[in-house]
Amino acid sequence: MFGPSFQLGKFLGIPLLLSLSAGLGLSLPLAALAAPVAVLRSPENAGQWPEISDRLRTAGVNYCVLESKNWRGDGDLERVSVLLLPNVENISGLQASSLSRWMNRGGKVIVTGPTGNLSEAAIRNQLRAIFGAYWGYPNSRSYTLRPANLGGFKNQRPLATSLVGGVIIPTGVNSQTAAVWGAKENPPAVVVTTNSTFLGWRWGTNAVAPIEVDSAWIAAALQRYGIDRGPDSTGGNDCNQRSIARVTPAPLPTAPAPRRQAPPSASTRSTPPPPPTTTAVVPRTIRDRDALNPRDIQRMSEELQGLIGRYGTALLAAEAGNGGRWPIDKEKEPEAREGAKNESPDNGRRFRQSIGSARAMLNDFQQLVARGEFARAREFWLEARRGLWDSYPTDRVIAQPEIRAMWLDRGTIVKARSEEDLAKVFDRMAEAGINLVFFETVNASYTIYPSRVAPEQNPLTRGWDPLKAAVKLAHERNMEIHAWVWAFAAANQKHNEVLGQPKNYLGPVLSRNPDWGATNKSGGAFDYGRESRKAFFDPANPAVQDYLVSLYEEIVRNYDVDGVQLDYIRYPFQDPRSNQTYGYGKASRTLFQQMTGVDPITLSPGNPLWESWTAFKIQQIDSFVSLVSTRLKGIRPDLKLSVAVFPMAKQERLYRIQQHWENWGRNQWVDMIFLMTYALDTGTLEDKTELVLDRESAGSSLIIPGIRLLKVPDPVTIDQLQFIRNLPTAGFALFATENLNPNLQVLLNRTQGAITSRKGEPLPHRQPFKTAAARFQVLRQEWNFLQTNNFLAMDEGALKTWEQEVSEVAKKLDRLATDPNPANFSAAQYALSRFSDRFDRWMFSQKEVFPYQVQVWRNRLETLARLLNYGQRVELK
Repeated sequence: MFGPSFQLGKFLGIPLLLSLSAGLGLSLPLAALAAPVAVLRSPENAGQWPEISDRLRTAGVNYCVLESKNWRGDGDLERVSVLLLPNVENISGLQASSLSRWMNRGGKVIVTGPTGNLSEAAIRNQLRAIFGAYWGYPNSRSYTLRPANLGGFKNQRPLATSLVGGVIIPTGVNSQTAAVWGAKENPPAVVVTTNSTFLGWRWGTNAVAPIEVDSAWIAAALQRYGIDRGPDSTGGNDCNQRSIARVTPAPLPTAPAPRRQAPPSASTRSTPPPPPTTTAVVPRTIRDRDALNPRDIQRMSEELQGLIGRYGTALLAAEAGNGGRWPIDKEKEPEAREGAKNESPDNGRRFRQSIGSARAMLNDFQQLVARGEFARAREFWLEARRGLWDSYPTDRVIAQPEIRAMWLDRGTIVKARSEEDLAKVFDRMAEAGINLVFFETVNASYTIYPSRVAPEQNPLTRGWDPLKAAVKLAHERNMEIHAWVWAFAAANQKHNEVLGQPKNYLGPVLSRNPDWGATNKSGGAFDYGRESRKAFFDPANPAVQDYLVSLYEEIVRNYDVDGVQLDYIRYPFQDPRSNQTYGYGKASRTLFQQMTGVDPITLSPGNPLWESWTAFKIQQIDSFVSLVSTRLKGIRPDLKLSVAVFPMAKQERLYRIQQHWENWGRNQWVDMIFLMTYALDTGTLEDKTELVLDRESAGSSLIIPGIRLLKVPDPVTIDQLQFIRNLPTAGFALFATENLNPNLQVLLNRTQGAITSRKGEPLPHRQPFKTAAARFQVLRQEWNFLQTNNFLAMDEGALKTWEQEVSEVAKKLDRLATDPNPANFSAAQYALSRFSDRFDRWMFSQKEVFPYQVQVWRNRLETLARLLNYGQRVELK
């Protein structure tokens, strides 16, 4: 149940400082390693204090007692490193604020039971953000407490036991489930963040758990924070009276250099915070003791400004109730809108306060810089970023109708080994809200299924048919399944290693047909990859084309797949300037020589015919995509054909891999183009998604960005998803299922909803008109929310015209969705176009207040126009 950045060894094992000191040859006294632990005593836990003391003594904890009535401000915590709050149900606003500031400086907490549940509503919300979780509800009976992945730790038994506790609800993007209850759906029992550990039972009570269990868990939590314990406990004195050395909380982690940030229509940048258990190196541009230079200040300001913008758009979607109220029943729309008005005072107040606080962060940072307080400015900047990440509204569904795709990789399929195990994989994706699965069907020339066309099925899937099982499992869960096939990549050295084949084995097809391959000038079959190299088919070879098309036809005829995706639909990477050229298959050389009289192997980049040779290779890929589209759609006209492609600039892409996907879209050979915009941070993601902003680049085909989950912390993934949702695109794709960790699965479930709960939601590539109508209703909800709460900067006269125009567009889109015909299409397209043309005038004043949000709205209107354009092609044909 842990995310990729959480390590149970650090949660239960020897403190990292001890390991480092030993490795560096340092000899540190125990007093230097020790940090003070304070335990908060309140009226709620005073009756159990002897039992609490017994557990602390058994665990060997040195602690002091902080009386709740004496805790009045920051000074009471300045000597404390870890604060234990055992079942403290009432926390004041002053205490919560003090706690927040202390934790921002590095303080750690251990929270147990229904802490904070009797506080006022506003304080409860504050505590949820501080702790990253809250006590949701008590269990009705005893359940087994199951820590996740105890690994090689010897003392497992005390941590895994049965007791009566409660469900802990994670609230932050950094919140990770460390233990679950053995009840249906395994609800969280222990939730952790960087600075908090939340135990889901009334710790310190004999009637709930034995002393051995409570002591083991408190010891594990303290070890997670690097707190040394001894065989004997000393404690019980008042924290304000006991003489203890002052210990400064651990400093905030440093972060990579920020990048400039702006609304998504411009060139924006963002750098994620480091994952919870990693420490990043301070970049040279932002050194600890140096003054910030103007470039640093600009980049940091724009990074914070962009993050505030994304946070604001996510918060507006959450507060306007988009996800929770979708789909709107047209008959109940007046009732729903009235309900929204009734809720709006609290929602509006919360929205105003949150946005105001976020914007104040940027102002405070800039003021610190202006005063020359660079160290404080840098610390504040890091705190502000972390605070915004933790405040993302991940406790509510905010997704609108969109493509939520995921690549289901060969490795995960192989590990499944049976339909029963594969069902668990599909359950996880369905819970995460995935509605389209790319099932890896052909990899390095091996089929995942028993084929009559391909010479060999993947040896690791023999004995069953994973594709047949996958089609059944996907459709049972209301998910589409598309066969993901490697096109021209014929062999893979990494896959050879997995199968125990020689490193340079050409795979089951090229080894039988060596003349089908392409080579470099020296005759080498494998490309110039740095790690696992691949061998490629010669796209110009008619036999290769016939074989591949026959293979895809077999899939489409024998399996009820909803689509086919072509991967490796290109030549391998080349760098002619470094003499790294490729593509000299026998068929290509013969055909080009027939056309020009010159053998292409004799050409170099300076030769006049070099451009002709590059154009020749581009044409081979283009003609194959056209052939596949014609043949497959001739069998199944409703089949969706997509491609996975690189988002490189067009000229470089044509020069290096001959992948002209714009042409495939403009010629309507493909329905969707999935960009492999993989990035470790949001700024790099934006660099790679610039092509999404160009409506004309691929005609009416839908362009969908992709996110790679490997090595990307969960908070960064959530931020990247929000960034993509702010672009003029109809969805996203996640690579890959093997990296869908349990924590991210929970976050996606909370923000997207399980796919089974979203039945009837239109898919953009299947029902573009219905999707456009539904997405416009989402926009309308946001505008209604802002209008109701006096956030829409528009005078009364303009507002009346605005409402009429909004209603007219909604009416026309609804009519088109209900009855798609040319007349209704023309009416809807005209109404939307006119509304979009006037949008900037209506939003002139609003843009002064919320420039980022206004640009996002414009992007989403552009998405509607693209959906209508695509719909004209697929629904009115």
